Amino acid sequence: MFLARSHLRWGKQSSRRYFANSATATATANASKTNAEVDDIAYPNLQNAEHHDLPSFLEYASRNNMDTGSTTYVGTHYEYIVKQALERLGMSLRQVGGRSDCGIDLLGTWSLPTAPQPLKVLIQCKAFASKMKPAQARELEGTFVGAPQGWRTSSVMALLVSQQAATKGVREALGRSRWPMGYVLCGADGKIMQMLWNRKAADEGLGGLEVEMQYAGGDRNEKEIILTHKGAAIKN
Repeated sequence: MFLARSHLRWGKQSSRRYFANSATATATANASKTNAEVDDIAYPNLQNAEHHDLPSFLEYASRNNMDTGSTTYVGTHYEYIVKQALERLGMSLRQVGGRSDCGIDLLGTWSLPTAPQPLKVLIQCKAFASKMKPAQARELEGTFVGAPQGWRTSSVMALLVSQQAATKGVREALGRSRWPMGYVLCGADGKIMQMLWNRKAADEGLGGLEVEMQYAGGDRNEKEIILTHKGAAIKN
């Protein structure tokens, strides 16, 4: 179990293990009572209307002969990988990265059984970082200042996502922050292998969630993090 520290709460990791082929209940998002509120949010215009998810981006890249080794391709590809992965946890996200985005790559909402209203989420994706530094966690605070109008209210949190595990320095920087923030390790294959958040994020509605390790088909080599609430998996 992740232990609570003075300023940082991990997602509570249970000793239980879930198997993908077992009959686990699903805690679906509390969308019924909050759909109207979520639908009223005004999203910024898309940077590129020709793609909105991974399949459409791959088709766009192929049609335009994009260099698959370019920073634009790799970065955008990873953003859509992250989008798919986090939407499996109940988020609804849009890719908005581009000029004047204040470091925000994805934004959207997250309806949870532990939160009285949908959380609004701001996400930075670091496709190229070999090792995350505390400064990058501190820079995540800037997304709150530069967020679109609909994300400058209460019940907003930011997530930093990379392919590397959070270092001690990153964890401490998150723990010291007065903003609701968290960290996600999402591999290039779209599997989430680490998820943690600070005390402020727990207070905003994540405090009742547990982090579980799921094994696909009983194979302990095929594992991925899932979130649960009262024994039920959080799914979209």
